[in-house]
Amino acid sequence: MLNINNPDVIIIGAGIIGCAIAFELSKAGYKTLNIDKNKSAGAGSTINSCAIVRMGYSTYDGVAMAHECFQYWQDWPGYLGAADSSGLAQFVNRGTIMLLSPEPRSQRMLQLFDEVGVEYELWDAQTLRQNTPFMNLASFYPPTRMAHEQFWADGNGEIDGAIYIRNGGYVTDPQLATHNLMAAAQAHGAEFWFGTPVISIRDNGGRISGVTLSDGMRANSPIVINVAGPHSALVNRMAGVTGDMQITTRALRHEVHFIPAEIDEIAQTASHFSDADTGVYFRPEAGDALLVGSKDPECDTKEWVDNPDQFNRRVTQDQWKHQIYRLAKRLPGIRIPTMPKGVADLYDVSDDWIPIYDKSSLPGFYMAIGTSGNQFKNAAPAGHLIARLIHAVENGHDHDQNPLRYNAVYSGLEINVGFYSRLREMNPDSSYSVSG
Repeated sequence: MLNINNPDVIIIGAGIIGCAIAFELSKAGYKTLNIDKNKSAGAGSTINSCAIVRMGYSTYDGVAMAHECFQYWQDWPGYLGAADSSGLAQFVNRGTIMLLSPEPRSQRMLQLFDEVGVEYELWDAQTLRQNTPFMNLASFYPPTRMAHEQFWADGNGEIDGAIYIRNGGYVTDPQLATHNLMAAAQAHGAEFWFGTPVISIRDNGGRISGVTLSDGMRANSPIVINVAGPHSALVNRMAGVTGDMQITTRALRHEVHFIPAEIDEIAQTASHFSDADTGVYFRPEAGDALLVGSKDPECDTKEWVDNPDQFNRRVTQDQWKHQIYRLAKRLPGIRIPTMPKGVADLYDVSDDWIPIYDKSSLPGFYMAIGTSGNQFKNAAPAGHLIARLIHAVENGHDHDQNPLRYNAVYSGLEINVGFYSRLREMNPDSSYSVSG
């Protein structure tokens, strides 16, 4: 049975961001209850996150939030302030190498780094060749499918170089990081309920009043937060809050692949490599392997999923082949295995790939959605943002008319919560991809 009576806040979802919100709210004195249809924290799409922590975003606000998140990961035990019997997730931080490509966003990103204060080095081709002798520096832009004759060409000249960002890496175990946040929240009295999905959102007199679970149990609260990941659109429809939303969310099936590799040289050079020229990103993975993902170039088809409980969880031969062979163009020394290996899971994607952190048209109902693919790293500052937003709105602040602004905890940079509004126009500066 539920162990909590009439919580101050119900949080639908116990992924990395749902647990971060519980931690921040419980620290602030709210009695919170996370409800998740899965059996444990982080067992949904979070478990298959690449858990990459990077600075490279295409908007000022995106870079500012990513810059802030590094401070949390760099002092993860200090931020949590509580022990976890399962141990603590580790942050591997050896920097990011972003290969330059003809995309105009490369120069725009340098401007954003300068504005935010991100430390970086601009490497020319010679410096990149010295630091990454395992790479083929030919330019293959734009990325293509294997059926295109350009795919098999030797390249069109050489890439100009790379941006090396000093802070960049990955978290070794995304589900363990989520468990860490859950344990930290529980230390402040937070409660969690697993294994039973929410089937309806209840309101009373024009304000949220609670949720009903599939077993008939009802949990009452004046505040409910949708952090349901790929199920976020379904939860919003339950709550009846989609009418005024200019930006909505959909579930997108995505594959990440693994290949065996002798990675010492790669791993010592950087923790994360971003290659828009070939349309892939990669990082070292446990067990002498490389994790390889797509940067969603135009040549890769998008598989939208209407029912997030029914989708193909097996890696497809087609996408595996295209991703791995694009990687092989950049890393000619890798061995391509005969059988595909990887994971397929869902992103919760907004229309412009920028998350929605906002209130809704239903008083007491809030959203932290559209986060999958590029917001794992931002879980802690996103939790702080939602806690600040709820406190402000519940105390009379009109966020729709006067978007909340505050200074970030570590960097002191101004966070404009209106940037993440459900009422915004499609952001033309977004990459419209997992890059954000």
